Amino acid sequence: MLKTGFKDLLAEANAVIENVSIQDLPYLNDDPDVVVVDVRDAIEREADGAIPGSIHASRGMLEFYADPTSPVHISALFPEKRLILYCGTGGRSALAAKTLLDMGFSDVA
Repeated sequence: MLKTGFKDLLAEANAVIENVSIQDLPYLNDDPDVVVVDVRDAIEREADGAIPGSIHASRGMLEFYADPTSPVHISALFPEKRLILYCGTGGRSALAAKTLLDMGFSDVA
């Protein structure tokens, strides 16, 4: 039996992250200090489209993309920016937001 399952991890993440309403996203997306990050897999992004202006940083590679010392770092992922993460159902984005908070990013939702 697992010590901690996905439901426990999601509950832990949701307890510490901020959730953003989809209705607020257009206002946030116009802010130059906000970066909207799509954590879905590339195939989902290609099939379903993406939020205009968002960057792609799949959940599976997020830690590498977010770390400035990584050779695959995505320069738009600044710890000083407000990062709004999204996925298909909210699960991956919640876990990704918690991961970024654990890495030292301070304004993640």
